Amino acid sequence: MRRSLLAYALPIVIGVLLAIVLLNAFPQLLERSTPPSAGTDAVRQPPGADIRQTPARPLPEIQRAAPLSRQQGPVSYSEAVEKAAPAVVNIYSSRVVSREQHPMMSDPFFRQFFGDELPTQQRLLSSLGSGVIVSDDGYVLTNHHVIDGADEIQVALRDGRETLAHVIGTDPESDLAVLRIDLDSLPVIAIASDDDVAVGDIAMAIGNPFGVGQTVTMGIISATGRSHLGLSAYEDFIQTDAAINPGNSGGALINAEGALVGINTAIFSRSGGSQGVGFAIPTRLARSTLDALVTQGRVIRGWLGIEAQEMTPELAASFGLQVARGVVISGVVPDGPADRAGLRPGDVLLEVDERPILDARAAMSDIAAIQPGATLPLTVVRSGDPITVKLEVGERPLPQPRRQER
Repeated sequence: MRRSLLAYALPIVIGVLLAIVLLNAFPQLLERSTPPSAGTDAVRQPPGADIRQTPARPLPEIQRAAPLSRQQGPVSYSEAVEKAAPAVVNIYSSRVVSREQHPMMSDPFFRQFFGDELPTQQRLLSSLGSGVIVSDDGYVLTNHHVIDGADEIQVALRDGRETLAHVIGTDPESDLAVLRIDLDSLPVIAIASDDDVAVGDIAMAIGNPFGVGQTVTMGIISATGRSHLGLSAYEDFIQTDAAINPGNSGGALINAEGALVGINTAIFSRSGGSQGVGFAIPTRLARSTLDALVTQGRVIRGWLGIEAQEMTPELAASFGLQVARGVVISGVVPDGPADRAGLRPGDVLLEVDERPILDARAAMSDIAAIQPGATLPLTVVRSGDPITVKLEVGERPLPQPRRQER
């Protein structure tokens, strides 16, 4: 009985094995024999239809993105920091102020009993900030507001050395100042070129925030050429989200190679702390101010002697202008360049040296770059009529010093 079953089973097993071998060798045999199901993408054709006669739809043209770059960025910026950090210093400034001992002494009734010899008391005010060593000669760049009114300025290096600094010059209108220290073997920071700054670049701020000691924070450059912030008269700021806090002022903003790209100056904050919007003075402006203060003791700027108001569509319509351009002269400094040239309030200044004025602050910066003594043609609209005026550029007077506390 077993032999008879084996005789029937053996051909069946051999047939199954042969079928498996054929399907593995020729899988298309299975595809041709498998009818399309309702759940597939096959299209059911009516009886007698010829698939080859059905026109095919063209593929839509799409724009393919380039392959994503997988280049690995650096995992550390310690080398860049090590290049720059030794040249960033802490600045401690102090000044002695005197004030009346009692608020009642400001009352004229009580002052008449003491005359000019009012009882006063003195107290010491101190502030902290940062600075950057930019030359072997010991020149240090910092902010004007860091050392404004200081009687004594102390500079502390990262290597532990401390010394007193003296002021070479200050420029309140750009909020820059130059100090000098007398020490040997000073570390000096490398300065990046003017065009080597772009939005999206890595940026690191080095300074002494809150007096805790030298600190490094990192972010990117968010914008360049920021102005109309009300921080200084001449504004061309680099914006960054690297944390800049009180005490960072005057410190270094460096790139990923450790080169100086700006002097940290201010933050935009609702709380007093960093909120990701900080501003630095670019090295282009810092370097030109440094050269002027060292060689001349002051920054010489061109000046027209006018007070300008931004043009608005309403003002343009009132002056009979088709387009809101130029600036309105709202005031003229007596015996200034504009006054001597015959300009008066109510004139609309359209062009300076044949260059149209599009923005009051930008125009002020352009005029500041002109050497005093140069004669320029100005295009002005007066009473609806355009006129040309010749004006000799003057030197912008120094701002009045801040009143000391009494």
